[in-house]
Amino acid sequence: MRELQAEERGRAIPALTWSGSGWRAPPLAEACVVPGAGVKPGHGQAAAPSHRLGVATRIVGAPLRAHDSRRWQQLPHLSVSLAYLRDIFAYLERAEIRFYRLSSALAPYATHPGLPAFQYQIDECSTELAALGDLARALQLRLTMHPGRWVRLESEDEALAARAQQELTHAARLLDAMGVGSEGVLVVHAGLGTRSGALARPEGEQARWTPAQLAALGRFVRRVEALPPAARRRLAVENDDQQTGLALEGCLWLHRRTGAPLVLDVLHHKCHNPAGLALGEALRLALASWPAGVRPKIHLSSPRTELRLLQRAGGRVVAPPLPNQHSDFINPFEAIELLQAAQGLPAFDILLEAKAQDLALLRLREQLAHFAPALAATVG
Repeated sequence: MRELQAEERGRAIPALTWSGSGWRAPPLAEACVVPGAGVKPGHGQAAAPSHRLGVATRIVGAPLRAHDSRRWQQLPHLSVSLAYLRDIFAYLERAEIRFYRLSSALAPYATHPGLPAFQYQIDECSTELAALGDLARALQLRLTMHPGRWVRLESEDEALAARAQQELTHAARLLDAMGVGSEGVLVVHAGLGTRSGALARPEGEQARWTPAQLAALGRFVRRVEALPPAARRRLAVENDDQQTGLALEGCLWLHRRTGAPLVLDVLHHKCHNPAGLALGEALRLALASWPAGVRPKIHLSSPRTELRLLQRAGGRVVAPPLPNQHSDFINPFEAIELLQAAQGLPAFDILLEAKAQDLALLRLREQLAHFAPALAATVG
């Protein structure tokens, strides 16, 4: 049997072994124990924060991989991704980060129609998945997932919509195999445009929908209803930043017909808010869409401010930033505005979407403690 050793972060990562059909990671039972794992607040300890800050997929503060990204010819596997995740969980514990968005590519090529050999990775890793889920619960780590934006349940392309349903079903199976609770949602977007992306007018509960818009919404609802129960109960809908996507009130329209809760993206709401809803009202409506006993989540990011250097036929062109692009870090005053709007509302978690990822989260904690210490006490 051959072994592949890798040196990362100044130490050897767990050895991968060759099984004849591809590289495999060792059982999760061989993972090192994280000090303090499973310790819950007791007498004399601080109460749980009203808002857990979270990061999405990629870790910047350490050379950690989020998933096995090798091409199919190198036989990548879910077991390798789980070994990487184990290291990420240990890093998050040291940084006291309790909310993490999993990569949607943990099981490489698992839903690829032309590569059937990759379809059985969840079954092949059932023990490892269960053990990693146990570790996440011991660390009190919330896990969610955001399948790729090509997952469009409203698509006019039946084959693409079927792939979207398959992707969501697979993601739900993976979370179920980890024993992730109802807080582990699968976040999707919904669009209104036709293949050309054309829109007639803004959407809203009082607006008159065009036939094309109603058809797109109807397709979304029907395909949600056709999902397996395990996938449907994890589904959540995020408001979009484009006019061809759903703003907050359109997502609430879908919520009333599918039960899927709304994940408010604050920057998207600022970019695409045809109803003119104030942030506090938008937040209240979004939180109210979540079922009892399930902690809501929202997304927070700051718009990019630096210029863009674009390569054109005539050479390099300087262009202004786009308002819906994410910045490296979070503007602390925008975070303070959000926390002020949240006062008196139910607790919810905040996923930060910033290019600096975990470094942006740690920096925001410092800045909140400096600029708004009373609000900083509500954030973990």
